[in-house]
Amino acid sequence: MTNHSHPQGNINGSQSAGQERVLGVGIIGCGNISAAYLKLAPLFRGIEMRACADLSSAASEARAREFGIASRSIDALLASTDIDIIINLTVPAAHFDVSMAILEAGKHVYSEKPLVLELEQGLALQQAATARGLAVGCAPDTFLGGAHQQARDLIDSGRLGTIVGGTCHVMSHGMEHWHPNPDFFFKHGGGPVLDLGPYYIANLINLIGPVKRVAAISAIPSKQRVISSEPRKGQLIEVETPTTIHALLQFHNGATVTLGASWDVWAHRHGNMELYGSEGSIYVPDPNFFGGDVRYTERSGEAQLLQPWDHPFSPPNYPAEAPKFANYRTAGLAEMAQALLQGEEPRCSLSRTLHGIEVMTAILESGETGQFVELQTYCERPPALDPQAARALLRQPH
Repeated sequence: MTNHSHPQGNINGSQSAGQERVLGVGIIGCGNISAAYLKLAPLFRGIEMRACADLSSAASEARAREFGIASRSIDALLASTDIDIIINLTVPAAHFDVSMAILEAGKHVYSEKPLVLELEQGLALQQAATARGLAVGCAPDTFLGGAHQQARDLIDSGRLGTIVGGTCHVMSHGMEHWHPNPDFFFKHGGGPVLDLGPYYIANLINLIGPVKRVAAISAIPSKQRVISSEPRKGQLIEVETPTTIHALLQFHNGATVTLGASWDVWAHRHGNMELYGSEGSIYVPDPNFFGGDVRYTERSGEAQLLQPWDHPFSPPNYPAEAPKFANYRTAGLAEMAQALLQGEEPRCSLSRTLHGIEVMTAILESGETGQFVELQTYCERPPALDPQAARALLRQPH
């Protein structure tokens, strides 16, 4: 069930006369994703990136030089008195151990997805956090993006009636074509459901609410993958987790949604997400990004573009040389920091993350057993983040 406690303890922070409180943030894990957090963090109020750490001191030192922060050992970062929140950017298999170490050090956790690989691990983190008065938040935060919040606003307005069904598709031919070290994508804890599913499940919870039960069929069509990216071109990866999954999700509100997730597809024509209401349909853009076009129909009318609203997490800003996508990663972290300071539950909360983890692991379990799986966790939809609320997370211009 949803945990309604709102941890506020163990916040050191810093505050100068006439200035708002700022929480110090550290990072464990200095791989590719850390650059996005460090680059985007200055956009947001209430947080300040101060230090990073990695098993590789060279990686930590390089990232620290790039962004002008301190490089520390993992133990030193855990013990740092100027750090309130630590972002866990390690590989998925290490998420549980690292997040638990952060909690045991008295710090709040914000983790990259997936939070953990098993529900029991997530419940253990919840118990540890509650006992210490700490908070655990988790990506993805893309559902806070302008497009998805505008879709939420349209659904909440009632113009589409009651959402009764939907389809979601996340399909490609895998990560071995571009990632320099793609092995973990195909091991336990990887696969399209645990790697990309979090974006879709988090947005479905945002738009529809919690899931009641799931069923799935899964397969491993290719037992080996050939890396075609540098520097390991030609090496083989043994595939240990399903790479094609077809799932059914039944929600507590009665809606039924199909989810197709595959890394065995060269091309397709499916939309990322479509939701069907009793009075119309809505076509939602890729939940992996914050922005995009939202289209809808009323009953049998022609699909029309929902005129984009003035939401700060909508404009394309990635890649920098030719912006095509909206990427405001760190919004969830900043929102968590503000929630901590105000004694509220973050939108990327542990209760919603645990429910998402159970949805995904239940899909994989059903794929193995061939049986429906009833979910044990529950959560509330997160509060909407309209343009005004989103702007309140951003630093004010000087």
